[in-house]
Amino acid sequence: MTSQSSSESSGATPQPGSETSAGAASSPGATPSQPGAFPPPGGTPPPAGGAQWQSPGQQPLPQYPGGGYGRPGAGWGPNGLGKPGVIALRPLNVGDILDGAITAIRRYPLLILGVSAVVAVISAGLNLVASLWLVPDFNRVAQLGPAATQQQQLDAAYSLLGSALTSLLPVLVISMLTQTFLTGFLTVVMGKAVLGRPVDFGSAMREAAPRLLPLLAVTVLYTLATMVAAVFCLIPAVLPYVFWSLAGPALVLERGTIGQAFTRSRQLVAGMFWRVFGVLLLAAVISWLISAIIGIPFSLGSGAFSGIFDPQTTLPTVTTGGLVLQSVGKVIAETIVMPFTALVTVVLYIDQRMRREGMDIELARAAGIQPPQPPRQAW
Repeated sequence: MTSQSSSESSGATPQPGSETSAGAASSPGATPSQPGAFPPPGGTPPPAGGAQWQSPGQQPLPQYPGGGYGRPGAGWGPNGLGKPGVIALRPLNVGDILDGAITAIRRYPLLILGVSAVVAVISAGLNLVASLWLVPDFNRVAQLGPAATQQQQLDAAYSLLGSALTSLLPVLVISMLTQTFLTGFLTVVMGKAVLGRPVDFGSAMREAAPRLLPLLAVTVLYTLATMVAAVFCLIPAVLPYVFWSLAGPALVLERGTIGQAFTRSRQLVAGMFWRVFGVLLLAAVISWLISAIIGIPFSLGSGAFSGIFDPQTTLPTVTTGGLVLQSVGKVIAETIVMPFTALVTVVLYIDQRMRREGMDIELARAAGIQPPQPPRQAW
């Protein structure tokens, strides 16, 4: 009876406004007074009055009616502990994860697509400037005839390579900055969307801003680790790509350090490597298909494929109008693709925590839903 009373008292409904986003947490060493804190396992729970998080080892997790935790049984519903926001509070399947990302975009279209469009315009504009920088050298290579000597071909190729490297670095830096901003911003938005709470640009920015600089460091380290592993072989590159794929959401929502974010991602992925890899791969394939479907008409209109069936043509001539048209297609594609990929990663992170740590129970409490108690057994 004592353990049952303790379990019931720990499931008290939190006061409204005590939680700001799904999974937002003060990790070990963070200030407990930060709004919306859900510490990871072993972390310090927030003060009384907020949604208190208990690590899985501290007390038995409440069960779904009629079955063990995470397993359907008699009385189990498709929404698990409820659906206050864009996903059901239960372990999700692949379709639920993809649907959660799409539902969030449909529920906050102006906020998500609007911010994504601004980021896409900035990224496409920088790429356009870099492409215009390369036009003279590219056309010089394209216009080399069969009478060109080997030295002329090498000079033209070296000139094109040097211009490409010169323009690549600033574009890469700015693109990484915009991508980091979008990832942090959308992670906060999804954290609110899971709980069904309203969110606007100002409130999301206030919550995401303190995490953007550490998130940039996580993004750089994650990208470098994947690229360095890819230099040796494709298979080693998959390891950091999957094991550290959830570091960004963990950093933003748990409010830990950079090292803790990578550790949390590895812990959440461990034992479910192929499942996480499959979800990420499926999201990447869907994104690529969307980009191709949107981008091909613009590429055709720009003349990028002109002469592709002509054996006498070496390379098509690049024009400013063609590059601008391709950039327009890229903006439209990235406005849809970038938020979809980022939101899928956040939902996958939340799903892993629900599966491994019973986070659906904490989300239900934060949303004002009283989780059901385990059925009493007659002795």
